Amino acid sequence: MEAFRKYFNEQQLRDLAKTEPNWGVNIHTIGHHKHPSKTDYPDPQHPSSHSFQWSEGRMLNEFQMVYVAKGRGVYESKETGELIVEAGTLMLHFPDTWHRYKPDYETGWEEFWVGFDGHYPTYLMQQDCFSPKHPLINMGFNIEFMEAFVQLIDTFKHEGIAYRQIASCLVIQLLGLIYASALMKDKTQLKKERLVQAIQMQMHKNWSEKINLKELAAQHNVGYEWFRKAFKKVTGSSPSQYLQHLKIEKASQMLRQTSLTVAEVAYEVGYESVFYFSRIFKKKTGLSPTEYRNKK
Repeated sequence: MEAFRKYFNEQQLRDLAKTEPNWGVNIHTIGHHKHPSKTDYPDPQHPSSHSFQWSEGRMLNEFQMVYVAKGRGVYESKETGELIVEAGTLMLHFPDTWHRYKPDYETGWEEFWVGFDGHYPTYLMQQDCFSPKHPLINMGFNIEFMEAFVQLIDTFKHEGIAYRQIASCLVIQLLGLIYASALMKDKTQLKKERLVQAIQMQMHKNWSEKINLKELAAQHNVGYEWFRKAFKKVTGSSPSQYLQHLKIEKASQMLRQTSLTVAEVAYEVGYESVFYFSRIFKKKTGLSPTEYRNKK
């Protein structure tokens, strides 16, 4: 599927509102993009109304859903702290809520997005299963969801008869699928999923410390083997792999954005041995910390 972007300015939205009904949904932006690895995000084609620098983040005047079809990355807001985004995750951005997100520098990602407002999404987002405190929804690879998103983009590409009404209905369909997914997760989430998420949160809060995973499991009154299997089933990674990825991501960020020495970066992310840190870093990224910094 080819990349596509469409952004409406305020005057265009006002003009459209005068001539065509919107079925309770105003669409501000829509698109699909494959962001390559080892490149800065967002790319220069983002308009100033939606672009942001990682150091500053952004706030929108609209709702926005961003679906990551491939790759992985991170999401952060004041309500959540930093969270890892896997393929199949939907990021739901709320108006006037500070946030930032980006793909992993080594993998990039493929994203679909649509920005919108209106009385229908405003009503729907007031339901208990939606909250800025829980902005990530695991949609997985839902065929109906993907087909609706692709059809939505095609509708804007061709701008046929009544395309805005059709597009509004497709956004309503997407919101319905997300709502069903959020309700299902809220009602059927197992004890192990809640426990794994609680431990994930601890990892993200204490990533720079030396975390003993067996002690972490014991703190939650479960055996380590049970915890290890449950964690991998829920996240797709073992606890040690997940924690290691988190530390390498933090180290990569420090190497790109600070002047700390490699030894200082190793210490900051919890490695006592610079040699061991450098070996792990190269194994994960293909470059030594020094090579990575010089190539940024």
